[in-house]
Amino acid sequence: MTMAGTTEGGCLCGKVRYTLATAPECYGACHCGMCRKFSGGIELGLEVPPGGITWTGEENIGTFSSSEWAERGFCKLCGSSLYWKLTAEGPMQGLLSLSAGSLDSLEGLTFNNEVYVDHMQGDHAFADNDKRNRMTEADVMAMVAAGGEAH
Repeated sequence: MTMAGTTEGGCLCGKVRYTLATAPECYGACHCGMCRKFSGGIELGLEVPPGGITWTGEENIGTFSSSEWAERGFCKLCGSSLYWKLTAEGPMQGLLSLSAGSLDSLEGLTFNNEVYVDHMQGDHAFADNDKRNRMTEADVMAMVAAGGEAH
């Protein structure tokens, strides 16, 4: 596999594409209600720092302010979920959680964290829980308030 598989991706229809400045090493899962509704299930995402992504077809990206401190990005043409972005002022402003499924390949990436585990629905669970960092909503809110990374 080429490095491009983990540094490039896009939406289902191909009208929105992106290139990451740095190849990601890991991704995580979010069980919160907003991510569940946005992605149709458990949201798998990877953190991209501000300025770490270059878009092609950016005019086809729609945004929705899902809370007072974050927005969601999606393709206006095919509806693909693209990202969650922190918009609130502070040290984490601009942090993006890119939908992992939009990458051309997840090969070689490590599944290393889960957030909002206290919001898991029904039988949704992953194997090997002891191999990942698992955080509740309270843990995530405390970390964001302290300026750390969420998911």
